[in-house]
Amino acid sequence: MPASRIGLRQDYDAARLRRLARGSRDNRQTRRLLALAAVYDGMSRAAAASIGGMDRQTLRDWVHRFNAEGPDGLTDRPRSGMPRRLSDAQMRKLAGIVETGPDPAVDGVVRWRRIDLQQVIEKRFGVAYSERAITDLLKALAFSYISGRPKHPGQDRRVLEAFKKTSRARSRPT
Repeated sequence: MPASRIGLRQDYDAARLRRLARGSRDNRQTRRLLALAAVYDGMSRAAAASIGGMDRQTLRDWVHRFNAEGPDGLTDRPRSGMPRRLSDAQMRKLAGIVETGPDPAVDGVVRWRRIDLQQVIEKRFGVAYSERAITDLLKALAFSYISGRPKHPGQDRRVLEAFKKTSRARSRPT
């Protein structure tokens, strides 16, 4: 083995890594496991790296992580990113605002859109977000894109019931 080549752990083999790859729900980890399985099979590092969709240096970095942490080391670590500009208390208030829905008289809308929530957040909390960031906030609050159909505030339930069409009951085939 050349001095620059990093050896792989001896407690794993290609077949075991392929089994782990089949069971993995993380497609990036799967690619990395398959690339390492190719290395165990004796494939060149360049060819194995291309299987994993990476270059040789990146494969080398993943070999270091695999040797240190095993297959769990082949998953992406959480990135810190930019901290959220709303506090936890403000996020709870925003969840309440979204949950209760808009008041047509006050907010001027019958259902929330991202642009409406953007304006509400800026007005109530003094924080400016882009429309795209509103989507991320709603996802963090476990809200989905699906919304109920809005109802006109002046609709009368009796009129709606009277308008519904009724049809004869179908007879069962004999």
